[in-house]
Amino acid sequence: MSRLGAERQGATTATGGGRIVPRNLPPAEKAAVIVRLLLAEGSSLPLSALPEHMQAALTEQIGRMRLVDRVTLGAVVEEFVNELEQVGLSFPGGIEGAISMMDGHISTTAANRLRRLAGVAARSDPWDRIVQMPPERLLPVLAEESVEVGAVILSRLPAARSADLLARVPPDRARSLALAMSLTGNVAPDTVARIGQALLTQLDNQPDRAFEAGPVERVGAILNVSAAATRDEVLRGLADSDQAFAEQVRRAIFTFVHIPARLSPRDVPKVLRQVDQAVLVTALAAAMPDAEGAAAVDFLLANMSQRMAQTLREEMAERGKVKQKDGEEAMNAVIAGIRTLETSGELALIAPDDEG
Repeated sequence: MSRLGAERQGATTATGGGRIVPRNLPPAEKAAVIVRLLLAEGSSLPLSALPEHMQAALTEQIGRMRLVDRVTLGAVVEEFVNELEQVGLSFPGGIEGAISMMDGHISTTAANRLRRLAGVAARSDPWDRIVQMPPERLLPVLAEESVEVGAVILSRLPAARSADLLARVPPDRARSLALAMSLTGNVAPDTVARIGQALLTQLDNQPDRAFEAGPVERVGAILNVSAAATRDEVLRGLADSDQAFAEQVRRAIFTFVHIPARLSPRDVPKVLRQVDQAVLVTALAAAMPDAEGAAAVDFLLANMSQRMAQTLREEMAERGKVKQKDGEEAMNAVIAGIRTLETSGELALIAPDDEG
């Protein structure tokens, strides 16, 4: 029997016999007793999830207390367990917790507006939200803020996200940011928190946009999954109307033939695990007749185990000629798998500027 259960049983025995009357502790002291008991049992309590003022009050209360007799301890445990058994449903408590719970069910615009109206950003860790922001929102900050602030941002992001951002800024700026990162070793935690809060306020005060992505990214995303003939025709039309915009869209496009230039060889095994093997075989077989497609196939096969590569070659031969529609759908599925890994931070694509 655990100590918590033993104390509950001991409280029933002691109070039932009427020999000793437990002390009636106020709620704050009861909370301190339960926390102290659970910590003594080696439990890991997520107390950091509480608001800071509650963490401070609890710690101060524990510091003020000395001894609690065994019968009082048992009575507090009995009351605590009884309350737990009566709980049917719990809510996160506070607007920030509610927004986190609703993540994915409400729009980013609505969530940001709620945070601004409630003023909850200052009571939560700003970096929890900053690290989740897309590169497009952080790039202007890296370009406009001081390199010291940029270095703090890169230091707080996952390594793959930081690498992606560094690849998107001009080389001179990237070198300055990397150098500034070497000077962040002695930055105090409260300084990092203040920087995060200032950045989050700045980002939240940006005007709400109807679309999360910019026009280049939206057009590029559509053309990524369009048929090759449609993609080429649209790009030609864009070039006739706006050469600069067409070039930006062209650079934003990432299709199967771009894999050798944009995907790191070490990330190929991750992609293979992300895509169903039958779909992968169809994509590889469909890409072979085209010179650029064949280069992408060779790249993928060269960066996996020889046994796996041989198996895929045999299955490609058995698959034979692939219908154009089926082939494009399979190649788009491979690209979608790569994009999923990129979004989750498991890989970083090489920037288009570094191609060739």
